[in-house]
Amino acid sequence: MSTMKAMVLKKLTRLEENPAPLELETLPNPVPTEREILIKISACGVCHTELDEIEGRTPPSQFPIVLGHQVVGRVVELGPSSRAFKVGDRVGVAWIFSACGQCEFCLRGEENLCYDFKATGRDAHGGYAEYMTVSEEFAYPIPEIFSDVEAAPLLCAGAIGYRSLRLTNLKDGQNLGLTGFGASGHLVLQMARYLYPNTKIFVFARSETERAFARELGAIWAGDIGEESPEKLDAIIDTTPVWRPIVESLKNLERGGRLVINAIRKEDTDKNVLTQLDYAAHLWLEKEIKSVANVTRRDVREFLEIAARIPIKPEVQVYRLEEANHALLDLKARKIRGAKVLKI
Repeated sequence: MSTMKAMVLKKLTRLEENPAPLELETLPNPVPTEREILIKISACGVCHTELDEIEGRTPPSQFPIVLGHQVVGRVVELGPSSRAFKVGDRVGVAWIFSACGQCEFCLRGEENLCYDFKATGRDAHGGYAEYMTVSEEFAYPIPEIFSDVEAAPLLCAGAIGYRSLRLTNLKDGQNLGLTGFGASGHLVLQMARYLYPNTKIFVFARSETERAFARELGAIWAGDIGEESPEKLDAIIDTTPVWRPIVESLKNLERGGRLVINAIRKEDTDKNVLTQLDYAAHLWLEKEIKSVANVTRRDVREFLEIAARIPIKPEVQVYRLEEANHALLDLKARKIRGAKVLKI
């Protein structure tokens, strides 16, 4: 039986207590079943959601588990009845691994809300490995304009950023705020400038390095998380893992504005800040808060097409597969400029 290398999570842990939660293992190569494809992985993005999985905020449904849901590689084998791709095709896999296809949510195109939603790298083995299998219905052709490592962050940071931008209901010429400026934020800024050429973009970020990067990419203003923006904002997308930016963002919203929270989970480290939420100052005058739940296949397909047209070129920091723990620690420490990608 052929084998592969994989970085494996065997139990929940906190990175402060265990800085190497993933173990390099040799596993049997997966075998594609009905309508599945076998992918030889070349790159996999590293996402904050992996920290949420490791530390138990969105725990895996099985152990051991191979994390990773921003996967790029080439088809090397077709399962029975698989017809959508041919051997040699370059494909990507995103956070959505599968959905039931039959519930009310799936039938109206909201498969991200499916009760049987399964996530890549959480409910099924993902991309921190040399090979993986997936249903051909949940794999996507990768536009030729992108290298493998450039394409990887587009599959989550980009796709979820696209869904977040759609959910703002922004109109061209309205002001947009971005709170946090990591993998998703720097892609949303580029996309928003293309889709809404008359919109001014304001960025809130912890470090001056991130703020300078935002200005490089076209932000009209960049300040600290707690600063007041020079103009009120019609929509804000929050991509941070903590609570304080929610309170800070709300004070910068225009009347009737919408805050979209682009996070699967929030850490509890600063949850007490919510006691500072003041109805009159933060929420009154029909301000809205909307969360983002997962992505649909439509989000991934449409975003890849838009990203290729612009084109969006992600800023990427590359690690070897064996350095996955190092990449996760850097992410935990908020050592962020663009996206982090494992090169397999």
